[in-house]
Order: sequence, then structure tokens, then C-alpha cells
Amino acid sequence: MLVLAILLQYGAIGVVNTEQWIAADQAHCWHPFTRQEDWVKGEPAEPLVLVDGDGSWLTDSEGRKYIDGNASIWTNIHGHKHPLINEAMVEQINKVAHTSYLGFANPRASELASRLSALFPPKTLERVFFSDDGSTAVECALKMEIQYRIQVGQAERVHFLAFDLSYHGDTLGAASLGGVGEFFEPFRKFGFPVKHLSGLEELDALDEQTIKKTAAVIIEPLVQGVNQIRPWPKGMLAKLREWCDQHDVHLILDEVMTGFGRTGKMFACQHEDVIPDYLCLAKGLTGGYMPLAATMVRAEIYKAFLGGADKAFYYGHSYTANQLGCAAGLASLQVFEKERTLDHLPEKIECLAGELKKMAENEPLIYEVRQCGLIAGIELRRSNGQVFDGKLRVGEKVSVMARDYQVLTRPIVDTLVVMPPLSISTDEIKILCGGLAAAIKDYRSTLDA
Repeated sequence: MLVLAILLQYGAIGVVNTEQWIAADQAHCWHPFTRQEDWVKGEPAEPLVLVDGDGSWLTDSEGRKYIDGNASIWTNIHGHKHPLINEAMVEQINKVAHTSYLGFANPRASELASRLSALFPPKTLERVFFSDDGSTAVECALKMEIQYRIQVGQAERVHFLAFDLSYHGDTLGAASLGGVGEFFEPFRKFGFPVKHLSGLEELDALDEQTIKKTAAVIIEPLVQGVNQIRPWPKGMLAKLREWCDQHDVHLILDEVMTGFGRTGKMFACQHEDVIPDYLCLAKGLTGGYMPLAATMVRAEIYKAFLGGADKAFYYGHSYTANQLGCAAGLASLQVFEKERTLDHLPEKIECLAGELKKMAENEPLIYEVRQCGLIAGIELRRSNGQVFDGKLRVGEKVSVMARDYQVLTRPIVDTLVVMPPLSISTDEIKILCGGLAAAIKDYRSTLDA
């Protein structure tokens, strides 16, 4: 209450006072995936208060500028403060920001659903169910799949297949399919029935009884994100699609991270000409501007929900198909076309690959670099290849050190994530990689001391 009283004394929260903002945060806020006891102590570093953005750059409350090296947790596509998206949102908010989607339609949702469906061949992913974020996009797909199986007389097929160390979000159902134990282990008995596999060999070895109980397989196509940026073998997705077709198992693709150009194509599945039964989208859907998600569904699945009230899909959120979010999504797709975003990616992907290779050749602490399009992970280990003791939190320390070189990112364990906005220039890619290289070198010097 004391902190709030101090803030109110200044009349408006708009007063630039870093100390007050941090004090209020540490007194009242609870951050995701954060050791709160350390955070409120200002460890491993004083919190940055981010107040402005422009293109690939972010500015903190002290006026310091940084390259947004992880695209504001993998969301930003066209850069911050993009004039076309800004204009579309201002135009929409001057009309109406949000209206209920329960029993009503709105123009922006209609247009966005049509535009998304048009990105795929006719009569495939024809239906779009809007929600709020990646977790709910996956949650929708899982619930739709179970209800679909029940309504077509296959009530025994309510199990799922997923892959080791996968990540599909934090809502209870989506998290139960994730393979990262520390995120979900205490809640596992409450989730969906799931069997985790290491790859296609285990999939091919499944017994007939298990397959007959299986409704769907879920995967992050081409590359796993939270599993320290690990690409799948080339051709794996196409083979998975074939297996699903052979066994009447549906394929759910979690493209929350990989969608909207991250891998070099609009969607990762397009690299192997695969069309899923469910496609889960979020993060980059609005260019990183607004929370909005979409679960795209094949027409034949949708048809099973037609009929009386007992066939309806009873699931939804207050902000489903939010008009402001849909306006941002439409503007983002317009930017893709107007600026030919995908056409410019090969040069940037090649530049990033070259810079990463240079880093790995000159830095003994870089154990491996893993890249898929403009997604990359730089894994740090000791120079002899030994994994660092987790208590050292090396990735976290290096990320903090990188701030001194105008770079912001967030590690996954000791893998530094490089995932900038697609709008980043080749010169900015060099600044980003140079800053990370300098930070790694600085950390290495502490080991030598």
C-alpha cells in the first residue's frame, strides 16, 4: 500500500521514475517463469523497465536502447511501432475495441478468418476458432478432437501422442501434452491421457491396441522451441503425416512459435507440403501487438459438430475474436504482402547462419549452434564439452551481460535464444550476434579469473 500511495502522490503512472516502477513491481507483481524471491531482490540484475520500441529496438525507462533479440518472447514479426499496424489499430479503436463473439459476428474476425483460410488449399483448413493465446489454441484443438471422436462413435479414441521435451502451453490440457517435467509434473495426473515418444522409430513400434485408442498426434513442426531450439530431422513431418493417414489418427501442428515466417515460409508445415487436421496459431498472428490465437480445423472435423445443441462446441473466452486484435492480425498479413517479407528472409537467414558460424568458431564455450530460419539456439558448455552445473545459471548470466552490448534475450537453461523480428536488418543481425559473442567472452573471463 505504501508503494501505491507513492505512485498516487504523483497523480499519474506516466511520470518517468524507474525506482518507483520497480518498487511497485517488486511489491505487487508476479512474473511468469520467474524465481520471485530473487526477482524482488534484484537478482541477477535490476529489472529493466521497457517503455518504448521502434523497429527491432526497445528502450528502457533510463533511455538505454537494445535489440529485441527474442522478439518480445517470440511474438514480434514486423518490428515495434509499425506504422501500418498502428494505423489499423487506431482506426479500429475509434470504432469499437471489443464486442462479444457469442451470438454476434464482427467484420474484422470475418475478414481475418477468410484470409487465414486462403493461405491453404481450398477445402482443407476452412474453419477458424479464435481464442487468446498459444495455450488456448492447443487446448481448443484437444477438446475439439475428443468431442469429435465421441460424436462420430469413436469414444475409445481419446488418447494423444506427443514427443519428449515438447512444449504446448501452460493451460492444464495443453501442459499435459508437454514433455518438460519441471513445468507440469505436479499436475500430470489431472491432464489428458498421453504417451510421449522420442521420434518416428517409437511411433512405428506402437502396438495396435495403443493406436486404436489414439485420437491425435501433436508436434511442434520442424523445430522444438522450449527444448533448447532443437530441429527435427528433415522429412520427419511428411512421414508423420503419412503415418497419421494410415492409422486414422489426426495431426495437430503447434505452430505458435514457428508460424508467420519464422522458419522462412509462412508456416513451418509448408516446407514439407503437409496440411494438418488442426493448426494452432498465436504469438505472431497479430504481428506481436495483441493477444489473439486461432485454431484452424479441417472441414470434415467441423461437420461433426453440426446438428442439435448436443453437438455444439461449448468452449469460448470473453475476448474471443477481439476486434482490435483481429484488426492487428489483418494489418500484419497486409504487411507481409506489401513489404514482401518472406522474399527478404533468405538473405537474413543466410546472414544469421554466417554470424553464428563465426561465433562458434571463435568461442570455446559454444558447444553447438542450432538454427531453423530466423530461429536459433546457442548452447553453452564448458570448453571440454561438459554441461555447466545448473546452479550456475550460465545462460541467464550471459543474457544479463549482453545488455551491456545493447542486446536483450532470454535463455532456455544454458541455450541463448536468437529469434529477432523478421524485419531486422543484416546490420542489426551483426550487432545482435556481436553483442552475444562479447557477453559470452565476458563470462568466460570470469571462469579464467
